[in-house]
Amino acid sequence: MSDFETVAATENQAARRGPSGEPGAPNQVGVPRKPRSLAGDAWRDLRRKPIFWISLFLVVLVAAMAVVPALFTTNDPRDCVLSRQHAGPSGGAIFGYDFQGCDTYARAVYGARASLLVGTLSALFTGLIALVVGMVAGYFGRWVDAVLSRVVDIVLGIPLLLAAIVLLKRVSSSSDNVRLFAVIFVLAVLGWTTAARVIRSSVITAKEQDYVAAARMLGAGNGRIMWRHILPNALAPAVVVLTIALGSFISAEATLSFLGIGLKAPTISWGIDIDAGRVHMRESAIPLVVPSTFLALTVLAFIMLGDAIRDAFDPKLR
Repeated sequence: MSDFETVAATENQAARRGPSGEPGAPNQVGVPRKPRSLAGDAWRDLRRKPIFWISLFLVVLVAAMAVVPALFTTNDPRDCVLSRQHAGPSGGAIFGYDFQGCDTYARAVYGARASLLVGTLSALFTGLIALVVGMVAGYFGRWVDAVLSRVVDIVLGIPLLLAAIVLLKRVSSSSDNVRLFAVIFVLAVLGWTTAARVIRSSVITAKEQDYVAAARMLGAGNGRIMWRHILPNALAPAVVVLTIALGSFISAEATLSFLGIGLKAPTISWGIDIDAGRVHMRESAIPLVVPSTFLALTVLAFIMLGDAIRDAFDPKLR
């Protein structure tokens, strides 16, 4: 073999080696790296934040309480004996008993179900309304945007608490399920405006992109463009807003139940227990403190989770 052939063989062998020097690895020199997506960058940022994991842990914990409360307590929250009124911890009741002789801790655990159900369904219905209004207003613009924007302004001008009192008074004597869905309906109808504005802004930005113009030039209709190209860009900010709103809906449900116009006994809810604990606070403060703490931690967890997701999806905040 000549010297020229020897040098050429050596260079070819080196080219077949990877960065680690092992034979058979592909050559990475000059090969462009695959760009990461927005979701990939957001997850890479989220997993480094302790506040994300703490809030996610609290959210999963509350969800587990709502779905399988028997994992957290074996006591029946409706097993109430007046002889145990304001008694101290005993028999698995780690926080004692309330004024009716019910296990305070068991009622707090079982109260997560109604509060989380109202918050989750309200957020879902709110997201559907906001998605339709925001997509249509942002994509079509002109008079459609003007009309829908005025509708948003009108709904924003309605006080949530006052409107809820007026609407829920009509079903105050109805069954538990009717009152439950009435609370969900009121919160969804009055709480979609902020998410609609965020989605509208995202749609306006997305429809000016080159890929939307290319899809339109290729003959794609409005429905296909909105579904395939606009919607994926509008979902991320909507999820952030609705995650924060979910905590607000849970707080609103507790407020309405506290005022006696939301859920009512025998339904177990944090708002109902907070109201009962307030009345008998002088005898014992624990029945007031326990559901209040559960409510505050849950609302705080959803708000922190939403803030963490928002920061991860916003490139300006990185």
